[in-house]
Amino acid sequence: MSSSPATASRAPRSIIYLGLDVHKDSITIAVLPAAAKSPTRLERLPNDLTKLKRLLDRLARDGELRACYEASGAGYVLHRALRDWDYACEVIAPSLIPQRAGVQRKHDKRDACELARLYRAGELTAVRIPSEAEERVRDVVRCRETFQREILKSRHYILKFLARRGFVYRDGTNWCTPHLRWLEHLTSDGSPLAPADRLVFREYHALLAYKLQRRDELDRQIEQLALTPALAAAVARLQCFRGISLHGAMVLATEIVDWQRFERPGQLAAYLGLVSREYSSGDRQHRGSITKAGNSHCRHVLVQAAWTYHYRPHLSVEIRRRQQGQPPAIVAHAWKAQQRLHQRYTHLAYRKQPQIAVVAVARELVGFLWAVMRDLAVPEVAAA
Repeated sequence: MSSSPATASRAPRSIIYLGLDVHKDSITIAVLPAAAKSPTRLERLPNDLTKLKRLLDRLARDGELRACYEASGAGYVLHRALRDWDYACEVIAPSLIPQRAGVQRKHDKRDACELARLYRAGELTAVRIPSEAEERVRDVVRCRETFQREILKSRHYILKFLARRGFVYRDGTNWCTPHLRWLEHLTSDGSPLAPADRLVFREYHALLAYKLQRRDELDRQIEQLALTPALAAAVARLQCFRGISLHGAMVLATEIVDWQRFERPGQLAAYLGLVSREYSSGDRQHRGSITKAGNSHCRHVLVQAAWTYHYRPHLSVEIRRRQQGQPPAIVAHAWKAQQRLHQRYTHLAYRKQPQIAVVAVARELVGFLWAVMRDLAVPEVAAA
């Protein structure tokens, strides 16, 4: 018996999977229908949204489109464009894409075909897409981290240049107040540096001063952003813990955003690259160093915070100030973290190198943070 026209119109549309290999100047697209053994079409287009939409509209006549591409420097512009065009699209975590050990070839067309094939098989892991407002705030915090790295470079320029000229400060530690006065004196007309060396040193010194001034301005901007309703609660909770200052809390809050997407603290530790590599087979078990496969910004903050736990548990004036107005349960949890993590560090540092002990403390610190952040709702960030 033939189906009626009404029944035929209600039949589900076939699914077409698209693997997109995205670059600055081009997009390679592999078209893989649900029932096909291999891609039926390979297209290489300029990275132009108008031309891309025209191709997708033609492909959509034959079925429902589901596209994916790797997270990269291209950002989320393409994802947001496809979302506005009502096409399903996911951004894939590159480090979690399965790789065949025997494959020694890599090019755009092959990458696009593999993306489409693995996406259809359900073997890919999608990343969380931040809103445009969340991304803008996150970039402000990352910009401050960039300036901090640049400041370190400028300090190295200054110290190495002076060392090549035989000027080494020996009356204390570098970058303390007397050292800064000594550097200021070297820029003056009474400097013992030769005129040509004085010219070079003044430029290095001015470059450092500029970077410090811009970093301080970013710090003021970040302090204002931390008071916004979308971030204030998360930042305040995170600052209850030892070693997590305002900037560290902003890094964790803007990078992770939604803590509820992690069902267990182990998942969050894996996301941050703080879990151990494992090479186990049969009765043999071996665990190596951490994977470092996750978010490096958060991992750096957590490792730096973990160093503070080698001191005995103590509530400083600064920590007490940050804990004011917070729920007693969170304050008690932060104190429990101090006691537990100091004990953990002392136990491990007796047998292992301090760096290994600190990484283990950072991994446990993730669990304490997850416990106080998992019930915090994620308000929408206001557009900047």
